[in-house]
Parts: sequence; C-alpha cells; structure tokens
Amino acid sequence: MKIRVATDSDFNDVFLVEKDAFGYDKEANLVKDLLSDASAKPLYSFLAFNNDRAVGHILFTSACIEGSQDGASISLLAPLAIIPDFQKQGIGGKLIDYGLQHLKNSGVDFVFVLGHPGYYPRYGFKPAGVQGFEAPYPIPEEHANAWMVQELRPSVIGSVSGKIKCADMLNKPEHWRE
Repeated sequence: MKIRVATDSDFNDVFLVEKDAFGYDKEANLVKDLLSDASAKPLYSFLAFNNDRAVGHILFTSACIEGSQDGASISLLAPLAIIPDFQKQGIGGKLIDYGLQHLKNSGVDFVFVLGHPGYYPRYGFKPAGVQGFEAPYPIPEEHANAWMVQELRPSVIGSVSGKIKCADMLNKPEHWRE
C-alpha cells in the first residue's frame, strides 16, 4: 500500500473512494465542496492506493478558534473514507498517522475530529470539550466524547480554548450530528 498527497488530477479517485466508502454521495459532495472552499485552505488531502487502485482518502481542512488572535494553526479531520473491500485492514489508521505526521511537519498545532470515540483515541485523539474546545455546533451530551482533539505541538492545549470555527462548507448543522 502507498499513501501520497492527492493532486487535482486525482479528483475522480477521491470522489469514487468517498462515494463507495459511505454508499452515497453526501461525503463525496462535501469533499468536492471543501476542495474548492477558500476558507478550508490550507487543506491536506491524502489517498491510499493498493497497487494502482485508490482505496482510502482522508481530508484535513483549516479551522480556527473564534475570536482568537493567538495564531494557533488548527486543522479539522473530515472525512476519512476506506472503500468496503479494504475496511478493517488498518488503512484508516495508516492514513491518520500519515496525515498527522504531514500536518505536524507543516506546523499545525492541533487537529480536531467529530468521530467514533472507540476509534480515534487509538490514534491519540482525546475528548475536546473537557479541554475547553467547543464544536462549531452543539454536540448532544450523550455524544460529547465524539468531539475530539489531538495536540501536535506539546503544551498548546491549555494555553488556548474556545469555539472552533471550521471551513464554510463544513459550517452547517447537518455535518455536526453524530
């Protein structure tokens, strides 16, 4: 398996992975919108290949803390997609690790995700609400642990807090229901 940065010429592969992974177009269309959303930049898009076939995709888009002037560099992971035939083989974890390392090397301070609280903690994510970070839209109490953060630069968490502002295309309530 090979993981690399997705380029503009990979758009069809990205769209097909997203559509096949979820079984419908919602996430594929969200990715398409995010790729052209100026407020999502800088963004980081990575594809996983098995031989020459795209089997996984992960996208990280820019975010910030509302009203903050601290200059922290923040990304939001959404979505992570693996086509059904290749799920449960560790590809998602490899994409997460690859992406996080790339973001760390690019100077990103921390990364947020709204995702399965049984999955993302394996890759270093911890509940964000208890650390002072509010999601762009309210997360019901029973799903509070699904809103998570990972610090890529030591000692950033604790020095900043607040409500996260995401890219315009993600800033819609339907994307924040767990």
